[in-house]
Amino acid sequence: MLRVGNLQRSIDFYTKVLGMQLLRTSENPEYKYSLAFLGFDGGNPGQAEIELTYNWGTDSYELGTAYGHIALGVPDAYAACEKIKAAGGNVTREAGPVKGGSTVIAFVTDPDGYKIELIQENSRSHGSDPLRNA
Repeated sequence: MLRVGNLQRSIDFYTKVLGMQLLRTSENPEYKYSLAFLGFDGGNPGQAEIELTYNWGTDSYELGTAYGHIALGVPDAYAACEKIKAAGGNVTREAGPVKGGSTVIAFVTDPDGYKIELIQENSRSHGSDPLRNA
């Protein structure tokens, strides 16, 4: 779960820039928060989802020191970075091998400052998701 300062802005980033799908939303007026759940491939069983929480009236958070980043597997990190930049996303580390290794990674940052690592996978099929088929 990520706390976000503007729910629609974050939904737009995760859907339009990263190619995820909005799976469901809910509102809790009594406790003044809204939730959005996003995932790939229509939220097929067994796939991870990201929960975005908007606490009404809070437009920013300190990210803290315990949070590292979200990691998403992609077949081609170089192509994924190009698609993300074309969609207005912020690539903060271009695709390339990790230091001292051969795994290709890249990093992007969402509108609230959360880091997302793209890890290039070489042996898995990822369905019809545009970012995953980059």
